[in-house]
Amino acid sequence: MRSSSRLRASRNERQLIKDASHALRNPITVCRWQLELLGDEPGERREAIALVREELERMERVLDDLGVLVEAEEPDFLRPEHIDLELFAHELVADASAIAERDWRLDRAEGSMLGDGHRLSEAVMELARNAVKYTDRQDVVAIGACLDDSEARFWVRDTGRGISPADQERILRFARGTGSHPRYRGGGLGLAVVSVIVEAHGGHVELESRLGEGSTFTIVIPARAET
Repeated sequence: MRSSSRLRASRNERQLIKDASHALRNPITVCRWQLELLGDEPGERREAIALVREELERMERVLDDLGVLVEAEEPDFLRPEHIDLELFAHELVADASAIAERDWRLDRAEGSMLGDGHRLSEAVMELARNAVKYTDRQDVVAIGACLDDSEARFWVRDTGRGISPADQERILRFARGTGSHPRYRGGGLGLAVVSVIVEAHGGHVELESRLGEGSTFTIVIPARAET
């Protein structure tokens, strides 16, 4: 059993390294290509510089994700605090609206609990960025949070293209699907970040999706509700 667990861990580490390498290599290639083609025309230069900055920001996100994955091994990875779920969800929607132009909305948000608000915010924002990949400008992306008996639920719901059953299975293993929109290439590590944060809280992720109708990712964690 121990040998099998070590083998799975080794495979996961190799896959993580492979994903990180791929996630960093793509923007580096784009930056190099843009700089090599940089001309003298002011408009073209501005466009190229903007694209290079976008790729550098993408690399920064990948490095941030790697930092979270490394920190997950530390004993103080989670720092529980009081979370007002209504205020928390409002802040998430405000932050997510800066990712891309969508019809951002707040779903139901109520209750309070003890949890690591910083880490949970990171996880929900990763799901919001993932929702952007599968939606267009006019689509709804909604965020909500609530207490349900002894569980806390945080979700990101969209009315986008949906995810095929085969990709749903892979996504729940935190591997990227095949239908990501090319304009919103993910770092490849976002769902791995969600995974470690949720697992650290002793929870899991649920996914409901239908092609042509949209998707809902829900983080479900045990909650020490405040009364």
